[in-house]
Order: sequence, then structure tokens, then C-alpha cells
Amino acid sequence: MAHTADEDLTTAGAAAPAPATDTPAPAPARGPARPRTLLLAVGLVLAALNLRPAITSLGALMKEVKAGFGMSGALAGLLTSVPTLCFAVFGLAAPRLARRWGPAPVVCAGMAAIAAGLALRPFGGGVPAFLALSALALAGIALSNVLMPVVVKRWFPDRVGPMTGLYSMALSGGAGVAGAVTVPLTHAMGGSWKYGLAAWAVLAAAAALAWLAISARGRTESDAAPAAGAVRETSGRSITRSATAWALAVFFGLQATGAYIVMGWLPVIFRDAGVSASTAGLLAATTMVVGVPIAFLLPRLAARLPHQGVLAVTLAVFGLAGYAGLWLAPKGGAWLWVVLLGVSNSAFPLALTMIGMRARTGAGMVRLSAFAQSIGYLISIPGPLLVGWLNESTGGWNWPIALMASLMVPQIVAGVLAGRDRTVEDEI
Repeated sequence: MAHTADEDLTTAGAAAPAPATDTPAPAPARGPARPRTLLLAVGLVLAALNLRPAITSLGALMKEVKAGFGMSGALAGLLTSVPTLCFAVFGLAAPRLARRWGPAPVVCAGMAAIAAGLALRPFGGGVPAFLALSALALAGIALSNVLMPVVVKRWFPDRVGPMTGLYSMALSGGAGVAGAVTVPLTHAMGGSWKYGLAAWAVLAAAAALAWLAISARGRTESDAAPAAGAVRETSGRSITRSATAWALAVFFGLQATGAYIVMGWLPVIFRDAGVSASTAGLLAATTMVVGVPIAFLLPRLAARLPHQGVLAVTLAVFGLAGYAGLWLAPKGGAWLWVVLLGVSNSAFPLALTMIGMRARTGAGMVRLSAFAQSIGYLISIPGPLLVGWLNESTGGWNWPIALMASLMVPQIVAGVLAGRDRTVEDEI
């Protein structure tokens, strides 16, 4: 689900052994004092819970939003592509902002942007306003995507694994819960999709208040250090010379394409097949919940293998089976198909792990992470648009599902190439 270059740099570093750096290592960071530890842990969980509901709640109510605004299928597809575009663009600003203001105030501002965007977008009065306010919320998510793992690594240096697990679980849980309960919540609030979407602003406002309290403790030198360090290691020859970097970028982009198509369109596929709106939301949420335990286990397994291509192939096979089921019997085997697709979408933590393993130096990992994810998010933008256009053009889901399945083939190729035991420094 959801991710940017510096976020994944930190997460990948937690999943695989830390590479040797080509610059002197800074002094070890000290963990926060006990009173602040609890506040930071609460803030961490609240922030992570808010990093996906803006996307998954919209997927659950996409049919109502389309009808309410009179959107075409292609325009609705644009809505599902906006997140990746915002993550690619706004996430790049996070290190610079954190260096200037410190991570805590920037995360606080990000949570406030999420709250404002979610609260206002259903009532903007038209599609342009809805898109602009969605972009505001997604910009806040993009900033927080980058800085939350930095917070984990810097403020919990002796508990990176457990706190990263807590953060990942909260992120996946927030995505799953939003997908599952948005429709019932909408019904409970009178049936208006506008209130159902806006309700998630309350959770973001709570997170903003928590991070306001954290920021009020004062900006320290250690607060700014992670982001500053993340953007300074940029010397060396162009990483575009590395075939492994390109393979990772393509693998990251194709797995992100599949993930955002599933998040944005899977509920609509099930509803068009005759599944109720609430059940469709639960089915979509299941794809995210399935990935929670896999995200803990997969990086450890990948780090022990000499070649991670076998994992990329295995995950893609699960995806092909899930798409075949959607084609043949979307309603009859719905629960099985979403489990298969949930396993397949666990290619995201695999991509993070390979980024950490394919660079030998600290500077190399920074550059590889930034390159692979920037290019990857650009690759992922057209997918949801094409799915919406194909659905509208053909009047059904056979061709869109065929497109989703066909993308698994180049994903396998890219994953096998990216999984080879080599580093980008050797190639450039």
C-alpha cells in the first residue's frame, strides 16, 4: 500500500542487514525519555492508521461517488491514479521540509492536511474541487509516508523491529478497517456517501493533535538529523547506468500498479457481480489484512535466499490464480480470490527488502530507493486509468481483469532480474 523513497529506504534498512556506509557513521541515537516514548508510540500508531483510509474508503464508495458527480469510468480511474502521482511528487519534499522544521512538525502538518482534505472533499461542489482536496489529503499522506519510518529508526533505535512491525500493522489495519466499515458507517449516518467519506477526517484530526503535542516538546537536533542525512548522500555516477536499478524500478512500479488497481476497483468488480456494497468492502479489506503477517515474514525469508526471484515468481502465481478466479466466478469464489490477491500484493515488502539488499553503501541505498520508487510510481499511474477506460468501453470486467493478469508477466521478469545477487555500485 502506501510509499515513497525515503520511507522505503528506512523500512528496507530495517528488513535487511544494514549496508556499510561510505561516510563516517553518526553517533548512536538515544531513545526518547519514558514519558515521551508513550506519546510517540501513540502518535506513531495514529499516524499509520491514517495513511490509507483516504484511498480505501473511496474505493468502497466509488459507485456512489461516480453517480453523485456524474463521472465517466475514465475519470473515476483518474481518482485511483491520483494517490501514486501525489506520493511521487509530494514525498520528494519531505526530507527538505524535515531538515528545515524537524520531522514531528511536518508529520503534524501532514495529519492536518489529511483531516482538512477528507473533511472538505465531499462538499467541494464538483469534480475539480474533489480532486484538489483529495490531492491535499494525499499530500499529507505522502509527507508522513516518508517521515514515519524515519521517526521509528531515530526515536526507537533499539526497538526498530518491533516498532516497525507496530507501524506496518497499524497501516495495514487502517487500510483494511476503512475498506470494511465505510459502507456500514455511511448507512449509519443516513446513507449519504459524503458523510461516509468525511467521517475519516475525525481520525486524522486525532492524529494531528497527538503530533501537535509531540511537536510542542520542542525541535531537537536529533529530530532533523534523519531527513538531513537522507538527502545528502547523493554523490556518485548516475544510477541509471545500473540494470538492477531499472529492474527494481519496473518491479516496484508493476506491483504498485496491481495494488492500486485492487484498492480502487476490486469493490466495484464485486458489486457489479452482484455482491452487496458492505460485503464488497469486506472483501477488499481482506486483501489488505492478508498481507499483514506476510509483511513480517517475507523480508526475513528474502534476506536468507541467494536469489529473491523465486519469491517474486511465487507471489505472481498467486496473483494469476486470483485474477483467473475473478474472470471465471467473481461472486462464487470471492473469498478465495481476495486471499490469493492479498498474498500477491505482498510483493511490496519484497520490493523494499530487495532495495536494501541491492546496494552495498549508504549512499547507494539512498539513490537506489529514490530512483526505484520515483520511476516505479510513474509506471503505476496509467494502470487504474486503463482499467476504468476498459470497463467503460467494453461494458464489463473481462478485459480489465485480463489486463491485470497480463501485468504479472513483466512483473515476474523484472522480479527475477532484480533478485540476482549483485549491487548497483558494482554496475555503475
